[in-house]
Amino acid sequence: MSGPLPSAPLLSARGVVAGYAVADMILKGVDLDVHPGEVVAVIGPNGAGKSTLLKAIAGILVPSAGTITLAGAPIAGHPPREIAARGIAFVPQEQNVFPTMSVRENLEMGGFISPRETPRRIEAIFARFPVLAEKRRQAARTLSGGQRQMLAMAMALMVDPKVLLLDEPSAGLSPVAAEALFDTIRAINAEGTAIAMVEQNALEALAIARRGVILVDGRNARTGDAAALAADPEVRRLFLGG
Repeated sequence: MSGPLPSAPLLSARGVVAGYAVADMILKGVDLDVHPGEVVAVIGPNGAGKSTLLKAIAGILVPSAGTITLAGAPIAGHPPREIAARGIAFVPQEQNVFPTMSVRENLEMGGFISPRETPRRIEAIFARFPVLAEKRRQAARTLSGGQRQMLAMAMALMVDPKVLLLDEPSAGLSPVAAEALFDTIRAINAEGTAIAMVEQNALEALAIARRGVILVDGRNARTGDAAALAADPEVRRLFLGG
């Protein structure tokens, strides 16, 4: 996506402080904006707070300070179901499908917010992801790693999200499967869904993102145009492996 950013972000986090214990705040005042229709890559070293930020936005963690808004409405601290109903879908890195349930049953679980819309949305998912349509009766545990990640994203799309939060989507995938998954992410974004993506494969993430946000020790270290960050020698040396 090129051209100037819309004036108002769709998703905005300001000064978010959050963690898993009062004495251990992983996020120490993080900012993040996601504008309509853009992909934002959130990168940084292990322990920087990347996944914690997504969990705070999705309502899995309640921030102890800061604000999070969606289309200008506060959502920080709201229950995950309510946040999902408002238009934010979160795909965690692990345990993101029901392994003993069929592909179709997983999609039905993904449509929990709007059960009346579920049959129509499942058919739309099958049209978008033919491989899932072919395997609709198979248990999710029989899918390849890339297909499971595709199913996890498809489950998230069942709520028709405005913003899709992806936590390490390529983790554990082969290079070929990871490339196919990034193609899927591009396609989802091309249809209008904004995406915030935490990804260890930083160069690949920046290649499909409009902007990048680098977190270090729970704080914003750099934010800017994704291509510019990827080309910056200092960024490459410190965060991208040379």
